[in-house]
Amino acid sequence: MSPDGTLSIGELAARAGTTVKTVRFYSDQGLLPEAARSSGGHRRYAPEALIRLRTIRSLRALDVPVPEIRHVLDSGDGLEAVVARRLDDIGGQLAALRWREAALRALQESEPGQLAERLELIGSVSVPPETSAIAHYWRRLLPARLSARLRSAVTEAAVPQPPADPTTDQVLAFARVHALATAATDHCLASHRPLTEAHPDLLYDGLHEAHHLVEAAVRAGRAPGPGEALDCYAAAYARAAGTRDTPAFRRALAVRLAAADHPVMRRYWHLAGKLTPGLTLGAADTWLRDALARTTATD
Repeated sequence: MSPDGTLSIGELAARAGTTVKTVRFYSDQGLLPEAARSSGGHRRYAPEALIRLRTIRSLRALDVPVPEIRHVLDSGDGLEAVVARRLDDIGGQLAALRWREAALRALQESEPGQLAERLELIGSVSVPPETSAIAHYWRRLLPARLSARLRSAVTEAAVPQPPADPTTDQVLAFARVHALATAATDHCLASHRPLTEAHPDLLYDGLHEAHHLVEAAVRAGRAPGPGEALDCYAAAYARAAGTRDTPAFRRALAVRLAAADHPVMRRYWHLAGKLTPGLTLGAADTWLRDALARTTATD
């Protein structure tokens, strides 16, 4: 150390347990300011540069990018924030790797005649997978007059999220839901659009409550049949249609719902069920339609 307390680049490197080349690199990047230059033009560093250098090296060991390290050192951004961001980044990378692994296993386990079809199907999904195309499908599928509040709530509940650690079956299920959504034309949407009434907000608010009641019934082990959930379901359709919930109305509703049951939606909810831990909206609605059909058949 010189009389003024500064360190040469070699002394700083030695105390930090690194090389002169590394110190010079961080200096050139603006991460390690020089305190002065010697009469011979050599770099000199203040004693506190040692702590700064050790911090830089520790952050680089955690793969924190140089621009982010500069931001931390210059702005005083807390190390806790850096750690949190790195954990988020690593979590995203791990999720992508787990998805790729499951996707490759799905291809590896394919029957000889399935490989090309599965490759095209899985290859159309981004990594990590995104749900924007499926959400767009639901926004187009729902009634145009539905409020933004309910449109958002239904879309959030209807769009299956890709599992963090998927099985091969779940990778294929998500890819098939994605393919179904992206292939839907306006003509297709018209054929399998959910049954609605004159006042869609009244209907969907009531359906939300009915679906919630179905979850409780399913947890209790109840088969589809009469009860609070079915009453709420039928009442929602009656209110939205501007009429009363009567036995005749329920019989007519059962016929209408059976006629509107479309194979595309059945397939969608079958696939979504493989990706959803709890009861899907489709499964809840099926329970209610079955309950309606059974009770009206005995009237």
